[in-house]
Amino acid sequence: MGYDHLDDMAMFRELRSLNAVQRNTFAACFLGWSLDAFDYFLLTLCLTAIAADFHVGIKAVAEAIFWTLAMRPVGAFLFGLMAERFGRRPTLMLNIVSFSAFGLASAFAPTLGSFLWCRGLFGLAMGGEWGVGAALAFETLPAEGRGFFSGLLQEGYVVGSFLAAALYWLLFPHLHGTGMFVGWRVLFMIGSLPALLAFYLRFKVEESPVWLAAKQKRVAAGTSLRASFDLKALLAYLPTFLFLVVLMTAFNSFSHGTQDLYPTFLHRDKGLAAAGVGLVVLVSNIGALLGGVFWGLASERFGRKGAIIGAALLALPMVPLWAWSHSMVMLAAGGFLMQFMVQGAWGIIPAHLNELSPGPVRAIFPGLAYQMGNLISSRNSVFQVMLAGHFSGGMLKMVLSATVIAVALAVAGITSLGKEATGADLAETR
Repeated sequence: MGYDHLDDMAMFRELRSLNAVQRNTFAACFLGWSLDAFDYFLLTLCLTAIAADFHVGIKAVAEAIFWTLAMRPVGAFLFGLMAERFGRRPTLMLNIVSFSAFGLASAFAPTLGSFLWCRGLFGLAMGGEWGVGAALAFETLPAEGRGFFSGLLQEGYVVGSFLAAALYWLLFPHLHGTGMFVGWRVLFMIGSLPALLAFYLRFKVEESPVWLAAKQKRVAAGTSLRASFDLKALLAYLPTFLFLVVLMTAFNSFSHGTQDLYPTFLHRDKGLAAAGVGLVVLVSNIGALLGGVFWGLASERFGRKGAIIGAALLALPMVPLWAWSHSMVMLAAGGFLMQFMVQGAWGIIPAHLNELSPGPVRAIFPGLAYQMGNLISSRNSVFQVMLAGHFSGGMLKMVLSATVIAVALAVAGITSLGKEATGADLAETR
């Protein structure tokens, strides 16, 4: 497979190769992940506004990020278990309705305490979406071109961030309501619209053919759905699971360490107004989207491991432009290039984790490993704010720079120790 596979036409060939069922399934999973991320990134963009509304410091509101991330492993386990027993499609529908409902509830939270509860419950629902959606997508899509679809699917997260940044940039400066209609609350109300996607899933998307085939085998063997998964199935693959948890801890530190406090850094350290912050984040997300697709395609030629390592190491020379520039133009360029590498590496993860995951636990295994990594790294933003306080003026640029250097090397090093499973047969029930 040569470099011609990496050109623009390759993208269109991959998309045209799908039949109607596969296109609808991929579109639903992509949109689910995008709209999930849309609500999450509204929180990171509105930290300063929420803190002002509740009359607390940013550190207190940053706890909402922690609770969102900390509850995601619980959601990955519960919704993954449901997906193994009852199917990927109905579980994904419940996921989407749940995170939309808790996102809407966040908009009406009267106190910081109730807001933190809502974000924790949102994190529980958000935690299930990635694993269930990825299993449904990759069990439906063809093996050929899996790297491209992995990159595109993961960048649904970036599309969500892009939409949040665009909404914040275009709308937030014009919102001057009071009480329950203060600016950030209106944005969170808009963030509840993904619930409508459940109707698309209900009428346009079919169940995973791999899950249906496994169900037929269980019926023929007289095995109940309840017996289709137990804790022993997960423990049997414990070494691989633990490795993926470590890998995903590094990956989550890579993404959240460069994204969650970056809007705050642009506002406080660089003095950008809300419109400027939104524009820089928006440009960064364009880089992230292109990076995910590019490196996903590259993984078809160089393997999943080679592409991840390359993208992670190329993030290092982007640090000066990303964190130490002074003009908005240069900061936007740095954000574009940094996220091209960060989300480029991430774009390979959906395929890589599903290819490494055993068939009987594929709906729960990748998502739980992913979200356990999220849990371990969930207080990163709080620690970054605390560490920044040790520098003159509380500036974040030193902390953000050190974060990139440490986690990029960790991602590359840990990835090099794992297996290569490009093109693995996901229909196997090993």
